[in-house]
Amino acid sequence: MTSKEKEDIREKDEINLEDAEIEEVLEELNEHNEEVSHQQFEEMREALAKAEDEVLRSRAEVENVRRRAENDIASARKFAIEKFAAEVLLVRDSLDQARKIDLDQENSEILEKMKEGLGLTMKQLDTAMEKFNIEEISPEAGDRLDPEKHQAMGLVEIEGIESNCIAQVIQKGFSIHDRLLRPAMVMVAK
Repeated sequence: MTSKEKEDIREKDEINLEDAEIEEVLEELNEHNEEVSHQQFEEMREALAKAEDEVLRSRAEVENVRRRAENDIASARKFAIEKFAAEVLLVRDSLDQARKIDLDQENSEILEKMKEGLGLTMKQLDTAMEKFNIEEISPEAGDRLDPEKHQAMGLVEIEGIESNCIAQVIQKGFSIHDRLLRPAMVMVAK
């Protein structure tokens, strides 16, 4: 065997040896990757389970907040008029007292007290309405018809009042916080 052939054989053995080492290293690398992949998979599974739990808890919290808000709104609607009702009850009590007066007697003193009581009752009602920003809409004869605040009930011919102006107020109107509750019902001049 020539030296060149011996050298070639040595190189092939080294290459074979290197191939074996490479295969061994690759095998170890694959085992390591499987272990890392399994470990990463478990970590990802745990992270996913944690995220799902957080999403469920968040949904439950949002649902609870929504329910509380609905209950608060329902309660606010239900009891929003409570303070006004308490004020109106004072007026009702005064009217009940007035109803107990015997009007069959022809006594001017009783009628005078009745008139005074009705005045005080109206004052109580006006105070209650003022507390809750309920304002009276009471146009005067001769005022221009305002369709935003007045409802024309009919047309009448009256001298001295321009056409499309109020001739007579049938019923006063009311607004609350500048929002119309009831328009004033009026007769309008032709």
